[in-house]
Amino acid sequence: MAAAIYSLFIINKSGGLIFYKDYGSAGRMDTNDSLRLASLWHSMHAISQQLSPVLGCQGIELLEADTFDLHCFQSLTGTKFFVVCEPGTQHMDALLKIIYELYTDYVLKNPFYEMEMPIRCELFDINLIQAIQKDRVALLGR
Repeated sequence: MAAAIYSLFIINKSGGLIFYKDYGSAGRMDTNDSLRLASLWHSMHAISQQLSPVLGCQGIELLEADTFDLHCFQSLTGTKFFVVCEPGTQHMDALLKIIYELYTDYVLKNPFYEMEMPIRCELFDINLIQAIQKDRVALLGR
């Protein structure tokens, strides 16, 4: 069974959805649903940091459900990257870090990008597609 990434979300430090990409999941979301999910995840992540009995907790990194897994990476600036994927998909933390590197290289270094605004950067999109495809090929080979 090939592992599949259903969708990718990037949320700014204020909880606003700045990037969403659907990778052909069966239950596609409309724009309002993706905005609600991003806002809900931002809130749950913040609450989990405050309620955790572990000192220095950085929030939820993995949410496992029957039909999907949600993996999250939060940068030092508070920007959150999360993927929704098939249950049991491995090495999503490494993929999220690659996506973060692409974000820093192609979005933050873009002189026309305004911080905290939706991401509209062709080079980011192209390199993101390549990273996702490489990850799928690597997962097929395991």
